[in-house]
Order: sequence, then C-alpha cells, then structure tokens
Amino acid sequence: MSQASEGSRSLHLSQLTKEFATFTAVKALDLDVPHGSFFALLGPSGCGKTTTLRMVAGLETPTSGSIRLGDTDITYAKPYQRPVNTVFQSYALFPHLDIYENVAFGLRRRKSGDVDRQVKEMLDLVELGTQARKKPPQLSGGQQQRVALARALINRPDVLLLDEPLGALDLKLRRAMQIELKRIQTEVGLTFVHVTHDQEEAMTMADTVAVMNAGVIEQMGAPAELYENPRTTFVANFLGQSNLIAGKVLGAEGDFVKVDMHGITVSIPQERAHVKTGDGWVGIRPEKVLIAAVGEDIDAPGNHLDGGVVTDVSFVGVSTQYLVRMPWGQELQVFEQNTGRRRLFNKGESVDLSWRPEYAFLLDASQDVNAGIEDD
Repeated sequence: MSQASEGSRSLHLSQLTKEFATFTAVKALDLDVPHGSFFALLGPSGCGKTTTLRMVAGLETPTSGSIRLGDTDITYAKPYQRPVNTVFQSYALFPHLDIYENVAFGLRRRKSGDVDRQVKEMLDLVELGTQARKKPPQLSGGQQQRVALARALINRPDVLLLDEPLGALDLKLRRAMQIELKRIQTEVGLTFVHVTHDQEEAMTMADTVAVMNAGVIEQMGAPAELYENPRTTFVANFLGQSNLIAGKVLGAEGDFVKVDMHGITVSIPQERAHVKTGDGWVGIRPEKVLIAAVGEDIDAPGNHLDGGVVTDVSFVGVSTQYLVRMPWGQELQVFEQNTGRRRLFNKGESVDLSWRPEYAFLLDASQDVNAGIEDD
C-alpha cells in the first residue's frame, strides 16, 4: 500500500473536547494515530481515556472538536456508519451462538459472501479453529477474548478500539494475551487503539503510548522514551516508579546540567534536563541505582551518595527491593537484580548508593512530586 493511501486512513483527533455537567472529561485533545500502528491511551481511572475511545466509536458525542479517518469527518456519524469496531472487557459474546456463528454474525448481517472461508481464516488467526462449534461458556476467559477479537476483525475496520480488553484475565493469562494481541495486530496490519490503566500492558504492546491525566495528554512517544526520559512528575511516577529528589540547578557544563542535591553535585544530561534554572526534581529509576557496602567501589562514576541506611528489604524473586534512608531524611528505592553474584544487604546496614549520570532526569520543581502515584 502506498504511503499516501496509508496516511489517508490515519485517525486524527483535533481539539476534541467532552464536557459533562460537572466536569470536563477531555480537553482540546489533538492526536494523530498513523494507519497500521498499535497505539495505547494510558492513564488512571477518570483521566478521559475511555471517554476519548467512546467518542471515536460514536458512543459519545463530542462537545467540540473533530474526529477524522483520513479525509472523512466522522465526528457525528452513527456508530454503524464508521469503519470502527470495539472490543470490550466484557467480551459481549452471544451465549446462545457457537463460536463460528459469533464470528460470522457481522458478515451474515451485511449479507456478505464467502462467509465460511472468512470465518475459518479468522478463527485460524486467533488460533481457535478447533473450537468453532463450542459455545462461549465452554471457553476460558482468554479464548473468549480472542473470539471477541475475531468477531471485530472480520469486519475489516480501519480502526479497532480495545477498551481494557485484558482487565478480566488473571496475570499469567494477561501476559500471554499481550503477546498474542501484538502478533495479531502485526499480522492484520490494522490500526489498534488500546485503552488501559495497566502500564506494563501499554508498554508491552504499543508502538506509541500517550499518557493521559485529567483530560489532557501529559506525554506521548515510544514506551522506552517515556520510561527513560519522562517530562513530568506524573509520567515519572505513573509509568513505573521513580526516586524524585529536591535539587537546585547550578548551571550547564558541556553536555550536562549540574544540580546541587542536598550538598551533593550531580549531573543530568542536557536532553533529560527539563528545567535549566532554579529548583528541580532530580529523578532516577530504582533499578538504575546501585547499592554497595560503605567504601566499596561502585561501577557508576559521577553521582555518588554515602551515608545511607537500609530501612526495608523485600525479596521479590527476580530482584531485591531496598528502601534506603539518606542523611537528609528521604527514603530512596533501590531495585537490584538477583544474579547471585552479590549478597543481600540487611535492614539497618549502612550503604553507599550511586548511579550513572546518563540515567538521571530533571523535572520542574513546581510540579507535584506525588503526581501519578496511585493509592494501593
């Protein structure tokens, strides 16, 4: 397919706004989703992601703004007039029909030809060819989810919307289905827009992730880019975990910005320093922090912190998670892989910490340091 025709089927949201009586759910949202991409809208409950999806599906009417598929304006089109299908968390299968007839339903309603071939191809795609004559209650949750997916895909929509599609599955099955969904999306080459509050789910499957908060997109980009170089405290805290430490910018020095952090001078790469003067939050991911016994060499030249005391130790299999209280009173998180090459540190033990400067980032101190931290 030519680049022009690919672009002609891309999804464009322009200044999309949805106001309810007491609040604005989505605020002047601009978004371009290229045709054939796997796009994730990620955010906590109430951030506006599901409302956005429902406006694209035609299930909610925007207060203002527009939705286009290529050059076609579908802002006020009825749901059945849009080349868009939705897969919900609840599956919404017909319990009285077998799997074959569930998948064939849309084709039969449109009086499409060659139903048998299309249904068999679709069931093979979702690896359910041998289950065709079973009823939905006879299938596992993961299998039912794949039936719902096949039923939506057989209509060949330009855009497939996935609304928390794996939320009802247990952890092991959810991880297997993440890989399965990505495989299917790659094979069919359709645009998938996936709404989720699960960070791992978004990062595992999506080419591009848009992190939403309070009706706006905080940051958008490739999963690794968002994780390694967050631009706001909300993204830093919501996408994984971060240590955010108060600091004062001293100035630029070559490719780095120097920051005074409780009397210790640390370096932040220029491209990861999102404030260049005044106060900031020095950010470092827990797995990027190295821990060592007092005085022991640490392979992380540049940012060295001594005077730490281990206040908590949690063994979680692949890693050990430490809390280390620093001299200024803050507890920092440190995640160390359990390779077996190093002993575990004990609660109450004195330790030194360090990290390589290229892993740190710097955020504006006017942002809420606790933004994006979800309550357990």
